[in-house]
Amino acid sequence: MGIKWVPEDNLHLTLKFLGEVENVETPAICNVLADICSGFDPFELLFGGASFLPDVERARTLTVSIEDATNSLTQIVSLMEERYADMGFKREPRDYVPHLTLGRVRSGSRRASSTAIEKWQRHQDDQLGAMTVNKIQVIGSFLEKQGPTYNVMNTVEL
Repeated sequence: MGIKWVPEDNLHLTLKFLGEVENVETPAICNVLADICSGFDPFELLFGGASFLPDVERARTLTVSIEDATNSLTQIVSLMEERYADMGFKREPRDYVPHLTLGRVRSGSRRASSTAIEKWQRHQDDQLGAMTVNKIQVIGSFLEKQGPTYNVMNTVEL
């Protein structure tokens, strides 16, 4: 199908990708996140069915949709955008869409094959369960030949 699946140990929700970060910036980044999270209690996310990014017609990423009933996740991301932009990090040009990435089209392909799209769409109405978000982590991502590795730089409790 031409899909590179995300290894189970690497599954995560990206709230804000900062790009290249100098080590000396890490404490300030962590402090901003702690300040943002201090205004939030734990909240629930519902994992729905199969979805695509950017959309089904140009499907390059196979995802699971996420329902943020309390709007807490979206509010946290919005505050992160503001506060990290104030620190000089680039703002996202698109609105945040809560999702869990499960697979990406292998490099060289412009979009997922019709077979992959058809098989993934069969699960668009599935309900996969819920989770309580009670912490947010600052993760360092390091790209290596075999793919990215992730290191937890800080954990902030809600």
